[in-house]
Order: sequence, then structure tokens, then C-alpha cells
Amino acid sequence: MALENQTAIITGAGKGIGKATAIALAKEGVNLGLLARNRADLESLQQELTSAYRIKVSIATADVSKRAVAERAVETLIGELGSLDILLNNAGVAQFGTLADMDPEQWEQVIRTNLMGTYYVTRVALPTMLKQNGGTIINIASTAGERGFATGSAYCASKHAVLGLTEALMQEVRKSNIRVTALTPSTVNTDLAVNAGLPIGDEDRMMQAEDVAELILAALKLPPRVFLKTAGIWTTNPQ
Repeated sequence: MALENQTAIITGAGKGIGKATAIALAKEGVNLGLLARNRADLESLQQELTSAYRIKVSIATADVSKRAVAERAVETLIGELGSLDILLNNAGVAQFGTLADMDPEQWEQVIRTNLMGTYYVTRVALPTMLKQNGGTIINIASTAGERGFATGSAYCASKHAVLGLTEALMQEVRKSNIRVTALTPSTVNTDLAVNAGLPIGDEDRMMQAEDVAELILAALKLPPRVFLKTAGIWTTNPQ
């Protein structure tokens, strides 16, 4: 399925998977709404993409864990783009520690960003897709949403919840020709993984953000009749 002239909003677009996907979609001729917390990252990416491709790129800064801020940013992007065909809920944070020792505010922030941020953004974007009777929503979850691990109670809980949200929403909107998919990558070589202290190992064998972007493109190009509920992607780098 051709993606040219479609419109997409990407959260967490300044770095990592979000940035890699923005570049991949720009190559396909997709107009972009980029959302992240760091404006300098967004402005740099906007300049890079508009210089290389004949597409429209709008940017908005927001912390998706804050409802009013997230809603305003998404409304602004949709208004500037004029439509919305693709939503990539990619913004996320990771904090690790035992349940007994982890500060409650840190624990809650993981939930607010990874789960509530996905909910806030989707809730604002969905009416546009429902009105036009079509669209695709892709939520970036994790293998941590499929199984728990020690010190990961907050992160695992948030990603398990994203998978549940994805499946429930898919059932709600599939008759409106809206596809809702969750991707569950294992550790990806991004700033999030490095800053969280996750084992990166041999970078030549480590999954890169561009690899996840390729899977996202493949999912978007499936015929409209195909609903991909969940797709996993694993690195060959042993953990």
C-alpha cells in the first residue's frame, strides 16, 4: 500500500525509534507531525527532512505524561496537517529498581508517560480517524510487556498495559477501518536503553532504531484488509 501524501504524527520523535521512523516515512512521501520534549531535536530533524524531501513537517513540544499539554500539542499538529492517517505512539521512559526501593514518584512517572501518554495522545487523534473512516495506530510496547523481570515492575506494568489498551482499542475501532497494532521489540540500541543502563553488548549485533522503523513501514504497507495485532522483533545479540 502506497504511503505517499498520507499524514503521520510521531511522539518521541526527536531521537531513537521515533526519529528513525520519521526519516523512513519522509522517504515514502509522508507528511509529518513530530512531537517530543526537546525543541532543538525537533527543529534539527524538521530542517533535515524538509531540505531532503518535498513534504510538510510540523513540530510541537510536549511531555505526553501531562494531559492538557499533550492534548494541545496533538490538536495543533492535526490542525496544521489537516488530516491524520498514521499515529505512532513511541514516547516512553524507563526507570528500574525493586518495587520496595523504587521511589513512588519515579514509578508513577513511568506509568504516566508510557501508558497515560499513549492514552492521552490517542484519545485526541482518534476522532479525526473515525471521521475519515480509516487510519493506523501503532503503539511501541516491549517484550517487557509480555513477561516481567526483576527491577522492572514499573516498566513491565506500563508495557503490559499498553498491550491491553492496544487489543481493546483494536476491537473497538476495526469496523471503522482503523488498524491498531503494538510492536514488542526487545532491547534497542537507543539513548533510552543506554541511559537506563540496559546491556547493549556488541553494537554490530544489537537491534538498531532503523530496524524497528523498517518493521513499522512493513506494517503500514499491509493491505487494509489485514489487521496485525502484535508484532515482535528480537535482536540476535545475546542478553
